[in-house]
Amino acid sequence: MMKTYRVNDMFYSLQGEGNNTGKVAVFVRFAGCNLRCSFCDTDFTDYTEMSADEIVKRANALCEVAQQIKPMVVLTGGEPTLQVDWALIDSLHQAGYVVAMESNGTNLPPDNLDWLTVSPKERVMVKRCNELKCLFDEKACVDDFGIIADEYYLQPCDVGDDVKNQAIIQQCVEYIKAHPKWRLSLQIHKLAGFK
Repeated sequence: MMKTYRVNDMFYSLQGEGNNTGKVAVFVRFAGCNLRCSFCDTDFTDYTEMSADEIVKRANALCEVAQQIKPMVVLTGGEPTLQVDWALIDSLHQAGYVVAMESNGTNLPPDNLDWLTVSPKERVMVKRCNELKCLFDEKACVDDFGIIADEYYLQPCDVGDDVKNQAIIQQCVEYIKAHPKWRLSLQIHKLAGFK
């Protein structure tokens, strides 16, 4: 029996946050998560069962416009470590893609990823990643969860209130000025109005 993955959505766009902001990517959103964060923008109930070959074919179809240059594929969710395995990443590599993952860090990811972003919310198992992206909210409490990263980002939390959001952004900027290990990550896909 061929393994399938519960894929919530696949789309071609620009990375809207973190170190790869502005880069073209195919996003593969997986259904399901082991956390239930109030600010999450993924519908967990709707998904299509897809094999690794079907995911690669869909990625190829989505990025036909990219011509000869294959963009990166971003595996996200939900929580992709609940489903993504070495075989899926290997299939994407064989098709010529650079493979990135965005994870909450509560499970160890496959070791054949090209880029790992961890955005922790609670206890984590991952202790090393390429990019640590922590949310900065009204509490202004920053924790790196003991994770060693190549890049450290703080992302102001969107609480759905423009006045509060602006105050959170200003607090975040001031925090970074006092703690320069961190860099600011704004969600440009929300600011610019693209998916």
